[in-house]
Amino acid sequence: QVQLVESGGGLVQAGVSLRLSCAASGRTFSNYAMGWFRQAPGKEREFVAAIAAINWSGGSTFYGDSVKGRFTISRDNAKNTVYLQMNSLKPEDTAVYYCAAYRGLGSLFTEGNYDYWGQGTQVTVSS
Repeated sequence: QVQLVESGGGLVQAGVSLRLSCAASGRTFSNYAMGWFRQAPGKEREFVAAIAAINWSGGSTFYGDSVKGRFTISRDNAKNTVYLQMNSLKPEDTAVYYCAAYRGLGSLFTEGNYDYWGQGTQVTVSS
């Protein structure tokens, strides 16, 4: 069982940066791929970024097209934490951001593959 707790959300102006954190419980954090998804009001949940487990693909990272070049995902296995650095924020980035964990070898873009989810943290970007 893995429990995930997100933090770092808030209300910011367009153009600034924000860093989200996701703290995970458990001793096998490094064996999980970690992903960030987001859901805006009235929209489906959307893939944002993912980072593979170290023992698979060496911790490769993946990004959704809408955030590529602006967001960076990273992980600190010693702290059982995954981060999402968000730069050049836009109003369209406004959403609830969810952290998720997946212990498998399938696609990291597919939310149905993830085993555990956090409660989410709200990010609101004003214009």
